[in-house]
Amino acid sequence: MTTLAQQLATFAATSVKDGVPDDVSLSVRRRVLDVLGLCVAAHRLPTSRAAADHVADQGGRAEATAIGVARPVPATGAAFVNGVLAHSLDYDDTHLPSVLHPSASVIPAALAAGEAAGAHGRDVVSAIAAGLEIAIRLGMAGYDHELGNSVYFEHGQHATSICGAMGSAAAAALLYGLGEQGVLDALGVTASFAGGIIEANRTGGTVKRLHCGWAAQSGVSAAQLVRRGFTGPPTVLEGRFGLFRSFLRDQVDLAAVTDGLGSTWAVPGIFFKPYPANHFTHAAIDAGLLLRADGAPADPELVESIELRVPSAVIRTIGEPIDVKRAPVTGYQAQFSGPFAVVTGLLGGSGLGAGLDDFTDDLAGDPLRRALMAKVSVVPDAACDEIFPYQFPATVVVHGTDGQRWRAEVTTNRGGPDRPLSDAELGVKFTDNTRDRLTGEVAATARDTALALHTVADLGTLLRPLTRFTD
Repeated sequence: MTTLAQQLATFAATSVKDGVPDDVSLSVRRRVLDVLGLCVAAHRLPTSRAAADHVADQGGRAEATAIGVARPVPATGAAFVNGVLAHSLDYDDTHLPSVLHPSASVIPAALAAGEAAGAHGRDVVSAIAAGLEIAIRLGMAGYDHELGNSVYFEHGQHATSICGAMGSAAAAALLYGLGEQGVLDALGVTASFAGGIIEANRTGGTVKRLHCGWAAQSGVSAAQLVRRGFTGPPTVLEGRFGLFRSFLRDQVDLAAVTDGLGSTWAVPGIFFKPYPANHFTHAAIDAGLLLRADGAPADPELVESIELRVPSAVIRTIGEPIDVKRAPVTGYQAQFSGPFAVVTGLLGGSGLGAGLDDFTDDLAGDPLRRALMAKVSVVPDAACDEIFPYQFPATVVVHGTDGQRWRAEVTTNRGGPDRPLSDAELGVKFTDNTRDRLTGEVAATARDTALALHTVADLGTLLRPLTRFTD
C-alpha cells in the first residue's frame, strides 16, 4: 500500500510539474507579499537582530538573501532568519481550524532554496503551494472535531513549527530538483527535526519567535541532506514510531491528510491577519472598534466593568493568568492579551484598525490602558464555543458607571474568506510594515514583483533590494 508520505510526495511533485490552479497561485503570491512586509517590519525587534547576527557569525557559502542582511548567507541561514522575522510580530496568516501559521515557515524555506537553486518563480509558487497544503493537512490530522481544538495544542506543542517544518521540507526538496522520492525522504528526515512548545504564549519569553525560523531551516537542511544521500522512512507519518504516534498518540485523523488531495485546496482559505496580535484577539479588537463607533466610553472613570466573552479554548492563551493579561509588561505580551485587545479597539488604533504602533512596550504600560484593562474580565461564551475554531468570535459588553450598557458581537474574522482583505488593504498593510525602512520606489517594486512572482526568472530581483534599509 502507498503510505501517507508517499501520497503527499506524489502530490507535491505533480504540483510543480503541472502547475497549480490560478486561484491557488494568486493566493500564494499575495502571501509572499505579506511575508516580505512582515520580515521588513520585524527588524525593529532586538530578537530579529539577534537572529541575523547569529547567522552572520556562522559564515558559509553566499547562497540566498536574508531580509535586512547586507550580504548573502547560506540557504539554511536565510530560511532561519526570514522565518524568525515572518513570525515575530504575530502578524502572519492563520489557517482555521488547525490554527497553523503556515506561510511563516514554508515561504522563507522556499525562497531560500529557490534562490540558491536558481529556480524560476513559477516553480517557487507551485512549491510554496504544495508546502502550505502539506503543512495544513498535517495540522488538520491533529484536529479533534469533538474536542473542538488541535490535539497538538492540547499537548502543549506548537503545531505551526511541527507541521511547518514538514511543509518547508517538501517545498525545498522540490526546488532543489529532488523529485517525488526526494520529497518523500525530506519528509522522513524532517520529522526528526520538528518540534516546538507553546508555554511562552502563557507566561512570556521570546522563544516562540524562533519556531518558524527553525522550521524553515529544518526543511532546507533536510532537503540538502537528502541531496547528499540521506533517506527517511516511508511510514514517517502513520508508522508505529512515526510523527503522528509521537505527537498525537491515537488522536489522529488520517483521512484529513489525503481526502481531496490535489483537487481540493486549503491554501486560498488561509486567513490573512489585519492586526499584529495573536489571532484569538482579533475579534476583540473589532468589537472594541465597533463599541468606539457606538459611543461606548473609554474613560476608566466612566466604565464600571468590561466583559470579553470568547470561546472557552482560547482563554488560556489570551485570558490566563488574568493578572498578567491585564498588565502586560511588553508589547509582545500585549499581543497575547485579550484585555489589551479590547482596550486597543476602544481607544482606536492605526493601520487597518490596529497596527504595529499600537503594540509597543510604552503602550503596554500606559496608565490609561492599564486602568481600562483592570476592568476587563475574560469569560467563556457558549455561543462563541459553537463557532470556534472555524472562526475566533468574541462579544464585548461595556457597563458604564451610569448604568448604560454597550454590546458588540463579532462572529467572523476579518481577513478570512467571509471578510477578505482586498488587494488595496493588503497594500496598506505592506506599506505600513515597510515604511521608514524602504523607499517608496523600492516598496512599490517589491509589491509588484511579489504579485507577479510566477513570471520572475531570478528571485534575487525580488529579494536583494530588501537588504538595504533607509534608516
